[in-house]
Amino acid sequence: MLLLASLSGLLLASGSCEFLIPIGGDGNTTVTKRVDRPRVHPLRLAFGHTNWNTDFIVNQPFRSYELFFTAQSSKQASYPIEAYLKFSDGSNLQVVNESVKPPIGTGIMFGPFRSPSGRAVSQVNFKVGSSKEPEASGFSYRIAVQGCR
Repeated sequence: MLLLASLSGLLLASGSCEFLIPIGGDGNTTVTKRVDRPRVHPLRLAFGHTNWNTDFIVNQPFRSYELFFTAQSSKQASYPIEAYLKFSDGSNLQVVNESVKPPIGTGIMFGPFRSPSGRAVSQVNFKVGSSKEPEASGFSYRIAVQGCR
């Protein structure tokens, strides 16, 4: 489910929800990044590390999750976005696989995504960027994730 809403900031609160902390972050719940161009092997295969992935830690059980994205660059671009619920057993479930082109300053909310019955979510992964949409390289964005009871 995709919700497009005009936001002065990124964050929307819905019910009894709390923002998750990104792994390796500085304690802020909102992450600001740029889409990096992938490193390309001579055989045209992407390799090496990019900054496309951000994991948010889930430190308690939540019923559902909401993911927020806001484009910050002065020009519009298509942002390829994927998101996954990662489980404590090492498996994952893809909940978002879209390419969006939101107006600048307009936030997009993905979800809510229910936690599957009997599965313990340990992280939420937000991936922005892909070698399939290189025109998004260099564009900046903000992301955040909420867990809801």
